Amino acid sequence: MKQILHQRLNLPAEAPVMVLPDASLFPSSLLPLYIFEKRYRAMLASCLERNRMFCVAQMKPIAGASVNGLNGLECHAVAGLGLVRACVKNANGASHLVLQGLARVRLTNFVQHEPFLVAQISELRSSVENTVEAGALGIKVLEMCRSRKEKTGDLHVLLNQQAAHTADPEIISDFAAQAFVGDPVMRQRFLEELHVCARLRMLIACLREEA
Repeated sequence: MKQILHQRLNLPAEAPVMVLPDASLFPSSLLPLYIFEKRYRAMLASCLERNRMFCVAQMKPIAGASVNGLNGLECHAVAGLGLVRACVKNANGASHLVLQGLARVRLTNFVQHEPFLVAQISELRSSVENTVEAGALGIKVLEMCRSRKEKTGDLHVLLNQQAAHTADPEIISDFAAQAFVGDPVMRQRFLEELHVCARLRMLIACLREEA
C-alpha cells in the first residue's frame, strides 16, 4: 500500500459522509465496504465522478445525541477521510470497495442532507512530542501484535507487510488500532487522540487487556 501520511494532501473543503454503527477509518489503513443502501449508492456514484473521497463517521451509541450542533446528527464529529482505491459494482447495483484512509478530519457543519450527507471538514494532524519514546512504543506495539499471530490469521501477514514499509510510530499506531482493536468505542478514542505517544500507550494497554 502506498504510504500517504507525510505527503502533502490536497484535501477537499467538503466531503460526503457515510455513518456506520461500528466502523472507523484510520489514516494509511484499508477498510473494505459493501455499499447497498440507495443513499450510499448515490453517494458512491457522486464520489467516483469527482475526487473519489468520502468520510466514514462512527454512529454515536446514544439515540438522539447531537455532536457540536451538527443538526442533531447521531455521529461523532471526528471521522476518517478516505479514497476509493478499488470498486466493483455488482449486477444488483450494490458495490464492493476498498477505502484507503487519508486523514483524520473534524466534521464542522453539514451542508447537505439529501440524498446523502455532505459536511464541511477540517484536517486534524497528529503530533509527536518525543520521537525517541514514540519509536520505542511503536516497536513494542509491533511486538505485541506479532505475538497474537495465532489469533489474527491474515492480519499477521498484513502486519509484516506494513512493518516492512515503515517504522513510523504514527503509521504503526493507526494501522494497529484499525486492525487489532475490536471494540468500536475504543477505536473511536484512538481516532480522536492526536498525540502519537498517548495513542501508542493506550494501544499497549488495550492489547494487554485483550490478551
